[in-house]
Amino acid sequence: MTVAVQAAGQVGRTRRSRRVSSRGLAGYLFLTPWLIGFIGLTAGPILVSLYLSFTDFDLLQDPHWVGAANYVRIATADPKFLASMKVTFLYVLFSVPLKLGFALGVAMLLNKGIAGLPIYRAMFYLPSLLGASVAIAVLWRQLFAGNGLINQLLEPFGIHGPSWISNPNYALSTIMILSVWQFGSPMIIFLAGLRQIPRDLYEAAAIDGARPWHKFWRITLPLLTPVVFFNAVIQTIEAFKAFTPAFIISEGTGGPVDSTLFYTLYLYQEAFAYFRMGYASALAWVLVVIIALFTAFSFLTARYWVHYDE
Repeated sequence: MTVAVQAAGQVGRTRRSRRVSSRGLAGYLFLTPWLIGFIGLTAGPILVSLYLSFTDFDLLQDPHWVGAANYVRIATADPKFLASMKVTFLYVLFSVPLKLGFALGVAMLLNKGIAGLPIYRAMFYLPSLLGASVAIAVLWRQLFAGNGLINQLLEPFGIHGPSWISNPNYALSTIMILSVWQFGSPMIIFLAGLRQIPRDLYEAAAIDGARPWHKFWRITLPLLTPVVFFNAVIQTIEAFKAFTPAFIISEGTGGPVDSTLFYTLYLYQEAFAYFRMGYASALAWVLVVIIALFTAFSFLTARYWVHYDE
């Protein structure tokens, strides 16, 4: 009797395991299109670029292994690498805080419960959808040209502005302004975070006589730090990857005087202008490491200033 019960239990377990296996197989079959795309379009090119970073591949001949020569050149014998890093770091350092500050300010205004909120929200989000396009970059170039709309608006005030995009002192600033103009995406996220802050806290603070500035520093900002952290990480990564505005506004040169030579633009020049694909692959992996270090630093320091519910 015991043997029969054990045998029946074993058969039941075998059937259940087969059902679980069949369900798992069905799940993997549904995942197959994604797996093919991930391996063929993401993981595969990543591994190939890692291999090419150790070669002298020029798009025309077979790659030849050169070891760490590309990385040694980046670290010791490439002045344009340092110039592009300087431009990129300046862009990240100024554009990201300005963009987040502007987005937070607009979000707080929209959080007042004004009429037609969905319309305003859509209008402010639209630049984030269009800002990275070639058309907007061309329009921006026309706005800040010597005879562009910006200078035409300044003339009635007796201000004769320069050709902003042709002056190395102002060219990078015009691209920063374009980045700040694309504040819609972080603004929507800030607005969602503001909606989650309990109104009771503001009412209690008002009863205690707190001013609006004190409410912002003591209530709004501390409770919004997780959203600030998320937006800061995302926008920093996006800033490091910025390419289209610099390429269009500088006509692919990074000028004037390398003032808009973003790291991604320099990488593009090495790959498709000078056909040094192996060296460009090494530059790409250096950028990956830099972004990873910044992201890791953000997460390590978050414990000291990001406040969660507990």
